[in-house]
Amino acid sequence: MKSYILTAAILFTCVGFSRAQKADSVVIRVGEGSKVIFSIKDKRDLETLKHYNFQALMDDMVKKLEQRDSSTLTKSSTEYLKDTTSQVTSTSTTEEDWDSNRSDNNRDDSDDSQYIDNDHRQYYSNSNGRRSYRKRTYSAFTIDIGTNNYLENGKFPDGNNSPYTVRPWGSWYVGLNSLWRTRVAGKFFIEWGGGVSWYNFKFNNNKILMTKDDVGVSFTEDVRDLDFRKSKLTATYVNLSLIPMLDFGNNSRKASLFNGYHSRSFRIGVGPYAGYRIDSYTKQMYFENGDKRRPKDHDNFYLNNLRYGMRLQLGFRSTDIFFNYDMNELFADGRGPKLNAFSFGITL
Repeated sequence: MKSYILTAAILFTCVGFSRAQKADSVVIRVGEGSKVIFSIKDKRDLETLKHYNFQALMDDMVKKLEQRDSSTLTKSSTEYLKDTTSQVTSTSTTEEDWDSNRSDNNRDDSDDSQYIDNDHRQYYSNSNGRRSYRKRTYSAFTIDIGTNNYLENGKFPDGNNSPYTVRPWGSWYVGLNSLWRTRVAGKFFIEWGGGVSWYNFKFNNNKILMTKDDVGVSFTEDVRDLDFRKSKLTATYVNLSLIPMLDFGNNSRKASLFNGYHSRSFRIGVGPYAGYRIDSYTKQMYFENGDKRRPKDHDNFYLNNLRYGMRLQLGFRSTDIFFNYDMNELFADGRGPKLNAFSFGITL
């Protein structure tokens, strides 16, 4: 693949060089520490250069480099000339690079000049009247891992020693997301998609029992003489999000641990999300007569079916830091404490 990309880069650079008519050499950097240099003494040679079979030339050159052979190429320069009557086409295009069956929605007509994207996978050219199209949208799978808590009138319930105070360690937030990244213009992208997330509010007091009646929810201590180890509230949501992003590396692919793509650039974005509750339950863990018990009570507990808020993302390489804040309250109005949930952590 690298040889194909290098071939295209050499051809595009040489065509652009012929238009400039000022420089007498072109330096093409390959990877971190390598480069290929073209030196042109007679500009009339540019016309000949346009008809070279660069694929064959690069294949022979790469083969000799792999064999650590420093001798000159055995073929004469004329053997690398191709039929000038045939149209230049690509025989090694992958589905990610060029796809002739893509819909018009994946077509990028924003620039008619030569273009090579930073991820080295998308490129198109208008030279010789031929245009190829680059993919504008890429998918990615990500996992949010962090902690969650809530605020009551802008403060943590810890200050009032409220029975629903939670432990930051053990109150885990987990999200599984299927996202798409669409280039809007330049370094501006939209990351959109959906997923499933879990709030886990682990109460600070292991004896706290959350119950529900016709009036609302209540938090009381379990008076049974048992060895209590844990008590928590879990709520599961399906979510949608739409996050405008600025990626200063101009990368069309979203960096993720699971798609193997890494970005060295900084990125930042903030945008809305919304979720719908599909399950909720309380869970206790205690020992009774030496036996471990883990009873669950599935109920809505007057939790709001909808949650919506804003999400902040900061990223570098394959990892993002996220912060979610629910703008609506966790419980229905008048049915429970006035709590606004939030979560933060890393996205892999």
